[in-house]
Amino acid sequence: MNTPSNMLALGTRAPFFELPNPSKSNEIQSLDDLKGEKGTLVIFMCNHCPFVLHVIDKINELYEDYQEKGIEFIAINANDIEKYPADSPEKMIEFQIERKFDFPYLYDESQSIAKAYDAACTPDFYFFDDKLDLVYRGQMDDSRPGNHKDVTGEDLIIAFENLLLGEPQEEIQRPSMGCNIKWK
Repeated sequence: MNTPSNMLALGTRAPFFELPNPSKSNEIQSLDDLKGEKGTLVIFMCNHCPFVLHVIDKINELYEDYQEKGIEFIAINANDIEKYPADSPEKMIEFQIERKFDFPYLYDESQSIAKAYDAACTPDFYFFDDKLDLVYRGQMDDSRPGNHKDVTGEDLIIAFENLLLGEPQEEIQRPSMGCNIKWK
């Protein structure tokens, strides 16, 4: 089932979190520890979703391009692992190694952080400025599994560049689309 983003109100302050990072022996990492100097992209994702698998390499490429410009990425998995064991913390570690991404990938077991962000799908993208106010939310680009459009990262790139240049964000922001978060 294709689930769109709920589109949290722009200007919303990033809800605070402290979550374990399975790849770092479950070290607790907080938004304040991880946020970027200029911007922070919070991504709700998981290991098995075809929509995530479709874009993860591009997300990693964008991270490599923009981390040095002061934009940090933080990924969060909130799926119910009892029903979806492919999204367990052990599998998160494997997925991170296999797909070679370095940004933190945190586990929201209680699902309270996903609810605080009003996250709906995987992947769901939230981009905050240096004050942690929401400036962009929605899709990474127009590509979806099977629609034959190239994975470009275009919508996120525009949001990143506008922020870095001090330009206003696009008025029309299109929802992301993906598998629904697997709620308990």
